[in-house]
Amino acid sequence: MKDFINKLYRNHSMIYKGLLFVFTTILIVYLFPKTGKFKYNFEKGKPWQSENLYAPFNFAIKKSEDEIAQEKKTIIDHSFLYFNVDPSVEEDVRNSYENQFRSAFADSIPKRELKLLYDTGETIIKELYFYGVLTETYNFPNDKTSVILEDRVEKHTTKYENLVKQDQVTSIINKVLNEKNLSAYKNDFTSLFFDLVKPNLTYDKSFTEKVLNEDLNKIAYTRGSIEKETLIISKGEIVEGKKYQILESLKSEYESQIWSASNYNWILVAYTLLVSLALLMLLLFLRKYRMEVFENNTKVTFIFFNILLMVFITTFVVNYNSQYIYVVPICILPLVFKAFFDARLGLFAHVITVLLLGSIVPNSYEYMFLQIIAGIVTILTVSELYKRANLFISVGQITLIYIIAYFAFFVIHEGSIETIKWETFIWFILCGLATLFVQPLIYIYEKLFGLVSDVSLLELSDTNTKLLKELSNKAPGTFHHSLNVANLAESCANEVGANAMLIRVGALYHDIGKMKNPTYFIENQSTGINPHDELSSRESAKIIIDHVIAGIEIAKKYNLPDRVIDFIRTHHGTSMVYYFYIKEKEFQNDHQIDKSEFCYPGPKPFSKETAILMMCDSVEAASKSLKEPTSTKIDAFVENIINKQIEEEQFLNANITFKEIQSIKKVLKHKLANIYHLRIEYPE
Repeated sequence: MKDFINKLYRNHSMIYKGLLFVFTTILIVYLFPKTGKFKYNFEKGKPWQSENLYAPFNFAIKKSEDEIAQEKKTIIDHSFLYFNVDPSVEEDVRNSYENQFRSAFADSIPKRELKLLYDTGETIIKELYFYGVLTETYNFPNDKTSVILEDRVEKHTTKYENLVKQDQVTSIINKVLNEKNLSAYKNDFTSLFFDLVKPNLTYDKSFTEKVLNEDLNKIAYTRGSIEKETLIISKGEIVEGKKYQILESLKSEYESQIWSASNYNWILVAYTLLVSLALLMLLLFLRKYRMEVFENNTKVTFIFFNILLMVFITTFVVNYNSQYIYVVPICILPLVFKAFFDARLGLFAHVITVLLLGSIVPNSYEYMFLQIIAGIVTILTVSELYKRANLFISVGQITLIYIIAYFAFFVIHEGSIETIKWETFIWFILCGLATLFVQPLIYIYEKLFGLVSDVSLLELSDTNTKLLKELSNKAPGTFHHSLNVANLAESCANEVGANAMLIRVGALYHDIGKMKNPTYFIENQSTGINPHDELSSRESAKIIIDHVIAGIEIAKKYNLPDRVIDFIRTHHGTSMVYYFYIKEKEFQNDHQIDKSEFCYPGPKPFSKETAILMMCDSVEAASKSLKEPTSTKIDAFVENIINKQIEEEQFLNANITFKEIQSIKKVLKHKLANIYHLRIEYPE
């Protein structure tokens, strides 16, 4: 059991990658559509490129979306409005009219005329309540058919314009009085009916919608059917009209049958295999060409997370409305990977992601072509991402490539530009603007995953940062030495294609541990007093060696990234504090001495950048001891220091070649010659 646990512990990194691989695959497959894909590609107005197609099974011909939409519109336009009438309201109005009529008109009016006035009022009530008075005015078309219901039984059917609105009561009173030649009594009747008239029609919204939905549900979505083995279309025949609708129906029926059939599980297996293959290729690429990334689980998680995020966003947009598919800024992916890793990894991961997305987007070939081309342009154009102008220029170029490629595809499909949808170009512009979000996204990723981009390195390289100011105040000699090393290391990095920005930052901070005991380092001794004179060689060696540990502690206190701390850890490797070792050896009269007490704890440099820093640091520090330097002395001096480091196997773990080391030597010799203002030595 113990051996099994130890084995698990030793392989925990690979186990984690395996679990991450499985988890990511499951999530991506979950996001994918679970239907089969119609194996034939066709476009309206284009020839059928495949062999003669026969119906594989019986299926119905579906109506087009436009036809269904037109049928729905017709039903909605001709639908009825339903109103409920309250019969008691009219009865109450009549009773109230009978009671208040006598008080509204003077007794001096002749009896015959009074009878005419009373009958006129009855006529007004009949006119108002023939269909009814609405409780409120609705915004319906005047010609809309309206049904009056009394206890759910149809009483009248008329146009909406015939229903009396409350603001029409006065006009109806005036109309009746004009017809009876009783206009002189307008004010009397108006004041009388002002308090009498009450609405009795209420719009029954729920019943109206219920009847409308029942009619809409009766719409037939199919028109005829196709029998099995019937010829649908011949090779070379133009896909249009009824043929196009039949093919669309077959495609839809095929995918819906797959969804409900027993081979649903087979589709899941197939998608799982495809996604697994794609992600496996990515892992194999990392293992073969980017081992330092592969061995870092945080970085592998970061890569998989970004791929999963892009699949999720794209799936969400496709499900919402596939016409917005090009708004998704897929090119953020290579930008982010290039910022944290390198261009080759960024492009490879981008292509893998686009291949995965090809399974869920419409017009997959066109989509993949556009996105892969855009990704290549992103990798080729974006350099020095920390410069804002570069990002804007690159985003403009990416957007232009999208537009040109889309235009070309459209012309190929349609044969002209007359029907081109210019609004599609707006989606590409929005995609370009969304790509600018990469800057804050990089900052967020740095905080979440502890990664370092060139933007952060640029900030750290500022000598006005709090830590470097403290270094210049407490240990000015060390600060000056760090600046010189940074310049040398940056030149060497540019010569051999290493990360110049990273190595410059590492050089600036590599000796911050000397702030703890600055006067014990010769570059900070300005008084001529050497405190080592009062210490034993072992004590002196311990103080010198401890500046590495102190530097790591200070770096963590100031939250420096691990990539920068690596330079502090490795800039002396496992080399020996040779001066104090020899001194101790002389003091002990060649007695046995524990060499480990005079050696740095390491580790040895494990990257090209840390190896370069080690060489530049040693050469720059030792160059101060050169007396009357000449070109010959400098050449021999550089050769001796770096060759000794090679003999001590300090670069054994770093991915640096002998050819690169020779180039670095050449740069260091040239730079030191410039520092000492040497001229070329001419032969005598």
